[in-house]
Amino acid sequence: MARQWSEGHSSSILCVGASVGPEGLLASGSEGGEVTVWSQEGTILGRLTLPGEEDSTSVVFSPAVPGQLYVSHGDTGPVEEFQGAGEEEINALALNETGSALAVADDSGAVRVLELPGGKVCRTLRRHTNICSSVAFRPHRPNNLVSAGLDMQVMLWGLQKTRPLWTLNLQDVAEEEDDHQQRPGQLFNPPLAHCVSVASCGNVLACAAEDGRVHVMRIGSGSKLEQQGAVKAHSQGASQAHFVSFLSHPYWLVTGGNDGQVALWDLGTHPVVAPEGKAKTKATAAQRRKGKSKTKRKEQSRDKAKTPSKDKSGPKLSISHGDKVNWLCPAVLKGEQCVVVADQSCSLTVYPLSHL
Repeated sequence: MARQWSEGHSSSILCVGASVGPEGLLASGSEGGEVTVWSQEGTILGRLTLPGEEDSTSVVFSPAVPGQLYVSHGDTGPVEEFQGAGEEEINALALNETGSALAVADDSGAVRVLELPGGKVCRTLRRHTNICSSVAFRPHRPNNLVSAGLDMQVMLWGLQKTRPLWTLNLQDVAEEEDDHQQRPGQLFNPPLAHCVSVASCGNVLACAAEDGRVHVMRIGSGSKLEQQGAVKAHSQGASQAHFVSFLSHPYWLVTGGNDGQVALWDLGTHPVVAPEGKAKTKATAAQRRKGKSKTKRKEQSRDKAKTPSKDKSGPKLSISHGDKVNWLCPAVLKGEQCVVVADQSCSLTVYPLSHL
């Protein structure tokens, strides 16, 4: 049964974050620079209004120091520490697994990587041509970072360099799928990339986009883009996608959209996540029998990485939340598996996932 956490904010809540550990805290940020810290029962432990009129757009707890909270506010990163961490308004923060690096995505399209502690900028990554809306580190790959933006691009970065290892244009992917399904005259929303998440295995990515799809990518050896596909998740723009680390396997994904729906997906059987190895082997053998050249096989391999695979199964859980979803945060609260939802209101809604 859903629970409401109220009186923590006076305006629309934009972001939620949970700290690690069984007694971990939660934090939320809202329009006007408000930040609220909550207990696992939903009790308000502290409130802060940051100076100025900028919104609190992202909150993340340090995995190394669970009580340490980073908040983005305007072009400022963590509170009272890193002035000018972003070139323009910051949209998203991400910490690596050890809490030694903080990634900051802003409206200029740049991603800055700051060393912690101290906040020294060690990398500035500039390839997005529009707002960079989301950023995430790859688990088990501390030098790999994923970014997504309103230029419809998803990029994987190796932090040793300042250019991406690869870039996927979601518009090209969406057009290929629409052509394949032959749906002329369909209203088309451009796949602006809103939220990117990496599964705990480090090799599967999900990106929520304005076309209502969640785009799924698998990274292979050498950090190459091995395969990608999509799930038609929402009837309007998909605003949120987060892998859930505490369920039965790493490929559970919770999504939220402008249609007011919250959905839980099992991507463990999705063709991108679990490709049919035998079919691949047979196809390769058939190509050899036909005498296709090595060059041709490489071209086909590249094409395959661009060919969308569609999962026809629906969500395992669908919740009619009723309001546009601003943020989702999977969390274990007092031993109960939950998802915390922020929407256009001043309250948080907590939905249990306990029957799964």
